[in-house]
Amino acid sequence: TAAKVFEVPLEEVSREQRSNAKTVNFGIVYGVSAFGLSQQTDMSRKEAKAAIDGYFRTYPGIKAYMDDQVAFARENGYVETITGRRRYLKDIESRNAVVRGHSERNAVNAPIQGSAADIIKLAMIEIDRAMRAEGLKSKMLLQVHDELVFDAVEGELEALKALVVEKMEAAVDLAVPMIAEVGTGKTWLEAH
Repeated sequence: TAAKVFEVPLEEVSREQRSNAKTVNFGIVYGVSAFGLSQQTDMSRKEAKAAIDGYFRTYPGIKAYMDDQVAFARENGYVETITGRRRYLKDIESRNAVVRGHSERNAVNAPIQGSAADIIKLAMIEIDRAMRAEGLKSKMLLQVHDELVFDAVEGELEALKALVVEKMEAAVDLAVPMIAEVGTGKTWLEAH
């Protein structure tokens, strides 16, 4: 993304450009402005605007998705997650630009964040079922964003790792593959 957004060869992308591109990636979903992006990075407003414009040139489908979500919300008063859960947006037609802007950002973001939540919950259900079916004594302890934390019983680690990866990657059928990674350690920090 950094190479494309900043229009430099991949091998010339700096650590700073990678970091800024990551901020652009996440900021776009939240409707970040050039001013907001300049506040979150070391870019000037002009550089931030160029980065946002470059992002949308590189990934025109994202702008189309965002526009489609806002249009859908205006027409229906809600948006949906991948599983059909609805987020109602009563202020999508507000005359107050600030209030309306908040609803527009939610129209874009809610399906993404909500779908991520749906996917991990479906994976958790399938992991729990599979752990029970295999008679594993290990325990699923908690979820942190897109991560799951387990207390693995000695001797079950490899089976648990394989099961978790399989169920997380197969939680939903998407056009692009989902890749799950496993870290292990005596502490959560060590597992990272």
